[in-house]
Amino acid sequence: MSSLRNAISRRAHKERPQPQSRKKFGLLEKHKDYVVRARAFHKKEEALRKLKEKAAFRNPDEFYFKMIKTKTVDGVHRPESQANKYTPEELMLMKTQDIGYILQKVQSEKKKIEKLTAMLHSLDDRPSSNHVYYAEDREEAKEMQSLSSKNGKISFEDIPDNIKRKTAASYRELEARKSRVNDLEKIYMDMSLQKELQKKGKKRKLRADETVCPSSKPVYKWRSERKR
Repeated sequence: MSSLRNAISRRAHKERPQPQSRKKFGLLEKHKDYVVRARAFHKKEEALRKLKEKAAFRNPDEFYFKMIKTKTVDGVHRPESQANKYTPEELMLMKTQDIGYILQKVQSEKKKIEKLTAMLHSLDDRPSSNHVYYAEDREEAKEMQSLSSKNGKISFEDIPDNIKRKTAASYRELEARKSRVNDLEKIYMDMSLQKELQKKGKKRKLRADETVCPSSKPVYKWRSERKR
């Protein structure tokens, strides 16, 4: 019976539209629109009630420094600026820790470059007369030994394609690590300069005609002070 009842076509009942005489007031508010508006109104009403309750039970002798360090701009409460949140000593310590991390990454990358260079026999950019090829398993090693026993010496054309691809990938990794080290060293120099500029002492930026070796980076000169 239920399937038969659903098979019969029925009239689709639509919601009542806005009458023609009230078209100037916009769309007719439905019940779901009223529910959203009512919930938002009661939420604001509850927030105002809690604020009034806090103000009524406030201790007149209560004081904390945020009362005098904050201000109201156009009726909106603005908290204290976070620009001077840390002292100069704390900022110096954070910069020192950042510089130490960058230096650690530079040293780590240099060690990896040394291992790759030793494995690829390209130390100091001078190719060695003997090239060592590393096999992944015993089958590859036997294949390389058979090629060397037949020809006496393995040429580049006799090397399997998978070993060629691995060797090329190792060379690409070596170049990428070298460029990464150069970028990290530049960052380390910039951070060291910013740390020195934060220290006490009179200093000034030299003009282009005052520098002995002109460069794109700024050059500073510190005033000599007598040390006790």
